Amino acid sequence: MAQTAPPTTRRGHAEAAGGQVPRHHPRSLTARISAPPVWRELLLIALFYSGYMLTRIVLVQDGTTPAFNHADQILRAERFLGLDVELGLNQMLLQVPWLARAANIFYATAHFTVTLGVVVWIYRYRAREYRWLRTSIMVATGVALLGFWLYPLAPPRFLHSEGFVDPVTVLHSFGLYASDASGSLTNQYAAMPSMHAGWALWCGYVLFRLASQRWAKVLGVLYPATTVFVILSTANHYVLDAVVGVAVIAGSLGLAWALYHRCPAWLLLLRGRTAHLVLRAAGRPDRPRGDSVTVGGGGRAGV
Repeated sequence: MAQTAPPTTRRGHAEAAGGQVPRHHPRSLTARISAPPVWRELLLIALFYSGYMLTRIVLVQDGTTPAFNHADQILRAERFLGLDVELGLNQMLLQVPWLARAANIFYATAHFTVTLGVVVWIYRYRAREYRWLRTSIMVATGVALLGFWLYPLAPPRFLHSEGFVDPVTVLHSFGLYASDASGSLTNQYAAMPSMHAGWALWCGYVLFRLASQRWAKVLGVLYPATTVFVILSTANHYVLDAVVGVAVIAGSLGLAWALYHRCPAWLLLLRGRTAHLVLRAAGRPDRPRGDSVTVGGGGRAGV
């Protein structure tokens, strides 16, 4: 009785041909990624917050005169360009006290809570997108720290001679700088660029691009627009602050995307070898599982 050979599998064909069996499906040429350890992300946050506090210390040592001189420069530039709408928005907001109080609360809370919430959401539910998006906001924040240091800027609410009124003070409402203690813990002259506008655009981009629900995409459009209105009408930022903040976050998004998705093969190889040597020196496995990303033509880059 003749025996029938078992059907040749795809592995059998590859081995018979003398080739190597592909380790991954072609779809693995797209990013295979898991979120990095939480402790490392917390360390990054601590590092950038320390840099933020350092800018405040430097400003105190140098005095606030440059910040007010820069405010005069910004106002003159906006008046020349016809962009000085902050005073009109500030006066309009004060005519509706309940809206002004809501704007004060929004300014004091949304900037941190919404951004942190979006970061956690990406970390848990969109891990494949986390690293490059995290890198983009870190790069933008680093650029902003340089701006705070090199170009301290007094916000409009300090310019009483120009007619600006701080709604937190006049309404005795809750706000980011409602008390001397809160004001002493923050850099109130860190206005250029506006990271309220920049971070809000980042959150809006993430929600609009990655969220599956329509309401979340709509929120991704409304949140940055609301933030810009609030920071201008509460006299915390200028139009040019917002423009530069948006430009910084847009540029960092483009840079981070290119770095993670269009990184040259030679740079990927260099990064891979460096990571390998570091891990060997630390006595750890060559490549922690899930801690790599496949980019472009199949090279992997640890982040």
